[in-house]
Amino acid sequence: MTALTKGHLLSSFWVIDNKHFYFGSASMDWRSLATRKELGVVVYNCSCLALDLHKVFSLYWGLQYKDFIPTFWSKRLFALFNRDQPLELTLNSTKAQAYVSTSPDVLIPKDRSSDLEAISRVILNARRFIYISIPDYLPLFGMNSKRYWSRIDGFIREALLLRKVHVRLLISCWENTNPLTFNFLWSLKSLCMEQVNCSLEAKFFRPRVLRDGNVQGINHNRFMVTDGAIYLGNLDWVGNEFSHNAGAGLVISQSGDEDDGNSTVVDHVRMAFERDWFSLHTHSLQPNKIPICNKLQIDRLAPVKLPHHGKINDQRPAPIRKKEGFATRRFSNKSLLNTHQDATGGLLIENYQERGQAKPSYHDNKKLHVNDKDSQTAESSGSRESCLL
Repeated sequence: MTALTKGHLLSSFWVIDNKHFYFGSASMDWRSLATRKELGVVVYNCSCLALDLHKVFSLYWGLQYKDFIPTFWSKRLFALFNRDQPLELTLNSTKAQAYVSTSPDVLIPKDRSSDLEAISRVILNARRFIYISIPDYLPLFGMNSKRYWSRIDGFIREALLLRKVHVRLLISCWENTNPLTFNFLWSLKSLCMEQVNCSLEAKFFRPRVLRDGNVQGINHNRFMVTDGAIYLGNLDWVGNEFSHNAGAGLVISQSGDEDDGNSTVVDHVRMAFERDWFSLHTHSLQPNKIPICNKLQIDRLAPVKLPHHGKINDQRPAPIRKKEGFATRRFSNKSLLNTHQDATGGLLIENYQERGQAKPSYHDNKKLHVNDKDSQTAESSGSRESCLL
């Protein structure tokens, strides 16, 4: 795939006998199946949608015999359903509509909806709320690019300002998180200042750090749920992900207006999101404070030696305090950047002012000393796959 699109094959799905299929965010490796939080769906006895997903697999499989991307695709690869003509079916005794989308555009045959088209349609049809759980949200064309990528960011801003839809964004705080992510979240939150019925909430999900320094429970989910539909995808919401990497998406729409008492797939995914949203591992984004998500950033912010200015009462080395597997140094120097613990136990950087001392909050001892038994009982601790259908 790299030779054809300069990207990677990131689609994650199984098709069994053109009758059953699994679709989700998990890769088939030990990290996804044991240490990360993933979410997927299993659909049984749905040959129509399984056959359509098998066409996506057949397209990937056929590329091994080509050294270029075809301009015209075989009719056998044409999509059976799309956002304008979804499949009408019954899921868990409830009527629903569903279709499969793919990326990038150069690998989309006739009648197939792209992932961006699917995301835009789900956001456009939302009336009350949009809940998004994604590892990385960065409206740039690549992690290190200076080119603004406004596709999904523009959809969210339109839903906030023009249709007054309540938006919640849950972003992962891990070693791959770009600090600019939080700047764009602040930008979205600023739209609702002094705006009636405009609501955007943003939180970051911090995994549990074990005593050996490893992390467990990284939020690797890639889904969006609204009051009427869900979108499950394989790509992070970064510009070059949709233009280079090969991924797929699954859209399921359900009205939920029936009075039969059955919980819909949309209800299940919404409850999974709310479980994470109200978890002890999620922390609200504070104004002008950038959470430190990378251990290397912490090491760079804690210098070992400091210049001596005037008389110093204590010449002994500053003690190292270990919190949740991270090492921080206490120091005093007015020319240095201030780091401290917030009330949730997460390290923060105050980049808008300079202060003379890095002190932990009085909450840190109480908040951070949680035994492993209590952590495992938290609703969102560890890695858990959801089989919804």
